[in-house]
Amino acid sequence: MATAKQGSKTVSKPPTGGTGAASAPGAPPAIPLASPLMGKKKKPFLGMPAPLGYVPGLGRGATGFTTRSDIGPARDANDPVDDRHAPPGKRTVGDQMKKSQEEDEEDLNDTNYDEFNGYAGSLFSSGPYEKDDEEADAIYAALDKRMDERRKERRELREKEEIEKYRMERPKIQQQFSDLKRKLSEVSEEEWLSIPEVGDARNKRQRNPRHEKLTPVPDSFFSKHLQTGENHTTVDPLQGLGGLNTPYPGSMTPGLMTPGTGDLDMRKIGQARNTLMDMRLSQVSDSVSGQTVVDPKGYLTDLNSMIPTHGGDISDIKKARLLLKSVRETNPHHPPAWIASARLEEVTGKLQVARNLIMKGTEMCPKSEDVWLEAARLQPGDTAKAVVAQAVRHLPQSVRIYIRAAELETDVRAKKRVLRKALENVSKSVRLWKTAVELEEPEDARIMLSRAVECCPTSVELWLALARLETYENARRVLNKARENIPTDRHIWITAAKLEEANSNTQMVEKIIDRAITSLRANGVEINREQWIQDAEECDKAGSVATCQAVIRAVIGIGIEEEDRKHTWMEDADSCVAHGALECARAIYAHALQVFPSKKSVWLRAAYFEKNHGTRESLEALLQRAVAHCPKAEVLWLMGAKSKWLAGDVPAARSILALAFQANPNSEEIWLAAVKLESENNEYERARRLLAKARSSAPTARVFMKSVKLEWVLGNIEAAHDLCTEALKHYEDFPKLWMMRGQIEEQCENMDKAREAYNQGLKKCPHSVPLWLLLSRLEERVGQLTRARAILEKARLKNPQSPELWLESVRLEFRAGLKNIANTLMAKALQECPNSGILWAEAVFLEARPQRKTKSVDALKKCEHDPHVLLAVAKLFWSERKITKAREWFLRTVKIEPDLGDAWALFYKFEMQHGTEEQQEEVRKRCENAEPRHGELWCAESKHVLNWQKNIGEILTLVASRIKNTF
Repeated sequence: MATAKQGSKTVSKPPTGGTGAASAPGAPPAIPLASPLMGKKKKPFLGMPAPLGYVPGLGRGATGFTTRSDIGPARDANDPVDDRHAPPGKRTVGDQMKKSQEEDEEDLNDTNYDEFNGYAGSLFSSGPYEKDDEEADAIYAALDKRMDERRKERRELREKEEIEKYRMERPKIQQQFSDLKRKLSEVSEEEWLSIPEVGDARNKRQRNPRHEKLTPVPDSFFSKHLQTGENHTTVDPLQGLGGLNTPYPGSMTPGLMTPGTGDLDMRKIGQARNTLMDMRLSQVSDSVSGQTVVDPKGYLTDLNSMIPTHGGDISDIKKARLLLKSVRETNPHHPPAWIASARLEEVTGKLQVARNLIMKGTEMCPKSEDVWLEAARLQPGDTAKAVVAQAVRHLPQSVRIYIRAAELETDVRAKKRVLRKALENVSKSVRLWKTAVELEEPEDARIMLSRAVECCPTSVELWLALARLETYENARRVLNKARENIPTDRHIWITAAKLEEANSNTQMVEKIIDRAITSLRANGVEINREQWIQDAEECDKAGSVATCQAVIRAVIGIGIEEEDRKHTWMEDADSCVAHGALECARAIYAHALQVFPSKKSVWLRAAYFEKNHGTRESLEALLQRAVAHCPKAEVLWLMGAKSKWLAGDVPAARSILALAFQANPNSEEIWLAAVKLESENNEYERARRLLAKARSSAPTARVFMKSVKLEWVLGNIEAAHDLCTEALKHYEDFPKLWMMRGQIEEQCENMDKAREAYNQGLKKCPHSVPLWLLLSRLEERVGQLTRARAILEKARLKNPQSPELWLESVRLEFRAGLKNIANTLMAKALQECPNSGILWAEAVFLEARPQRKTKSVDALKKCEHDPHVLLAVAKLFWSERKITKAREWFLRTVKIEPDLGDAWALFYKFEMQHGTEEQQEEVRKRCENAEPRHGELWCAESKHVLNWQKNIGEILTLVASRIKNTF
């Protein structure tokens, strides 16, 4: 037992012949002595960390063994797999092992063999895949790809034809009904509503299911069977009563059963229920003050949400009625409770109950205006008068009640009587005086107003009304008194100024306005610039021009920093023009020109204002002053000359240009304006002399270009050619000269020389897009489509992100009949120029009709305010015969970009087909005023040598006649 207890201890036994003795029991074990031999046998790497990459046992091949702890417990073939949602046949371990074995084995069955292809699977899939196998597969794949490329074009063409044929035979539902869907927009609301509903195909029993009808059992049924005590199989009286006869202590409600008879007293049940409701409502009452704890306004707010707009929900009306009853009882002197109760009854159709309630409210709240007015509203005519009379006795100072009393009277004399009686009691009410004066004749009104201003001396409206009714002298006295009584109101001063202007005393207007500013400042009134300008606009609209201008001059500079004056005044002028106050804007411009006499921009703004809103005389007078102050401003001289020329005064226009020459010697603009003036008036020799003088004294590229153009349009082709050659010696980088030279050669049918001119021009001006377009169109015209395509591709490389070049490329393919290539190019163009309006406009009409609307929506998202996109949408509506919408979009287009001639031409063509003569004439006039200069169709006609003398209206008609409705 001792050894068992000391199991952890061991006794060391020395070897035979040793000198040591055995250790005593319980002593520590003996440790052998270290010898030199043992130290020599010890390996040096023991106890040291293993080197990097060392794997134990790798040298003797003792690696890769796996124990049961690594792979888990062994599993029986019938054990379920871990996947709880495995499909049938894979739910046990045995099933999955069997399946994997089947997959590994190759299926060499005869059914899997084909005479041509052999077995369906790979016979050698289980064998090793070596490098020569990979090379063989690569060679076969290359052969297959090569063979596929040889047949690719034919195969794709055949597939495309098959798809098109299939689409024609079996079109999509969307394509079949696209025309009908477009016509849905023409269906009116009445036609839509007259379409019959789809019938119900179910049988009668399914359509009309018979619901179980439950009829509530009346109370008389229970009371009858309680008296008789009979038993029935259908209704158990004890169950029907819900335990009323159960002899459980405390369960019988006292008084429900009549003693001795067993009768159920339904009246007492109702009384008990009302008592319970009263108890609950009285719990919210405060026993100390007698006031309700809950805010009555909160009750009324809840009531507003409870009152139904129609008598549909009876339970809500009952709740509201109880709630309002509680408010009335807990706080009977709260007027809104009575008003809300009466309106509730009015809404529910109980008008008499509402009248009774509101009359009781007048008794409880006799000093409330609102309650009396509500009572007068609910009562019929004569009764309402009596109610108002009673209200006046309780509230003799109430203006609203007097006004209501006057409204109840139907006779004018009776109304006057009521209002005069009211004014005896409430003489300080401006509203009563105004209402009474409105009923009087002018003479009586003047007398009443003279009394009114005595009673209400601080009412500006009464003073001004009296001044309007008085004579000139009396009105001046009235306004002087008004200024004494109300020294802080600006309207009295402005009315006084208008009075003087109306009586032709215009020299006093300026003094009155200046005194007004001084007096109001002395009385501590802040001069609000915006309010005074608004008053000036009102004076302008009322026809008081002098007063309006005086007000503008007095206040236009108040409260503005010196450096902000010009900018602020220009904004004020634009605002006045937008509000229709043209005289105010003219006064602002006049003041700005006095302060900034040498500012060319201010003179220009004023000149454009006079051009758009003034007369020709006012414009010419302004321009004369302008050129005197700004003689170096060429545009002002040119505007003056043009105004004289349009009025038919050619000598005056020449004299203005002569003065302009003196002020601006060698000015290109003035030289060209003089040339245009002479050429437009058929003075060709004078124009030639002017151009020759200009070429010698002020030679510029534009002067040479105009010289060439003049000789060209006059038919002197040789002179034009010589001038062009001379010009190109000096200005070879001016692309318009190269264009004109090429076009002259084209006109002479010298295509090779024209091509050479364009090519030379492109060497000097590679970034000129019109030159590239002209060369491309020349090659297309002579039938060199491939060369034209190559030229455009080169142009796009030289000028990336140029929408005009992309558009020409798309149109080139479209004109050649290659619609698919055109669509591809358009897609690339929109990727490179995603915000180009001309490309999106063209893309809309490249689509088939059903897809155009979708494309137009995409275009509007990308280019919302681009005129070309808006014009494309207008054409789209026009093509769909949506006349009103098309007109709206045309108007929107010409408003955004009035310089786009194509929009005006299409709009005019549209009105010629669908509009009246007045609408056509309006478009024509607006186009002439806008003077458009750009647009593809417009420039093709306006810059043609045969149309050089035609005016805007003639070009508009010509362009519109060339437009064909092919969209």
